[in-house]
Amino acid sequence: MIADIKKSAEDKMKKSVEALRVDFGKVRTGRAHAGILDHVKVDYYGSPMPVNQVANITVMDAHTLGVQPWEKNMLQKVEKAIRDADLGLNPASMGELIRVPMPPLTEERRKELVKMVKGEAENGKVAVRNIRRDAIAHLKDLLKKHEISEDDERRASDEIQKLTDKHIAEMDKVLADKEKDLMAV
Repeated sequence: MIADIKKSAEDKMKKSVEALRVDFGKVRTGRAHAGILDHVKVDYYGSPMPVNQVANITVMDAHTLGVQPWEKNMLQKVEKAIRDADLGLNPASMGELIRVPMPPLTEERRKELVKMVKGEAENGKVAVRNIRRDAIAHLKDLLKKHEISEDDERRASDEIQKLTDKHIAEMDKVLADKEKDLMAV
């Protein structure tokens, strides 16, 4: 019973850390990578689809992405979706290929991105703390029902706290790496 609670809490905490990594992957640094366009949606015959499901995205060089729609009639729609995605990108079509140059980041924009990343990291930490709170509340319920002893509840609470500390430290490390990456010129 206690093992199930701990396992469930640990799995959820790992997912929170992984979600943070995925979110950080979408925050752009000065380099081009295909993941930047992951959340851009394009209107595909009336339904919104991610760009990577209607086009081939390649990294042409360190500062340019190439987007090649699989259907020629999607070229303008994909280009417009990238432009309207509020990523600060200005795509240009060249025949059947859309070139997406990555503008260099200004110092001010880097600081904005660091602030945004810190906010996302704090949200991740809050999620981990909520998982801890739920797990400990579950343990206290078991204690009230006399299904576990006070010692077992205290021991399990301490272990859940250690898990929480470990995952928050991991989030801090991921944040520090992303900050360093963003501030590198």
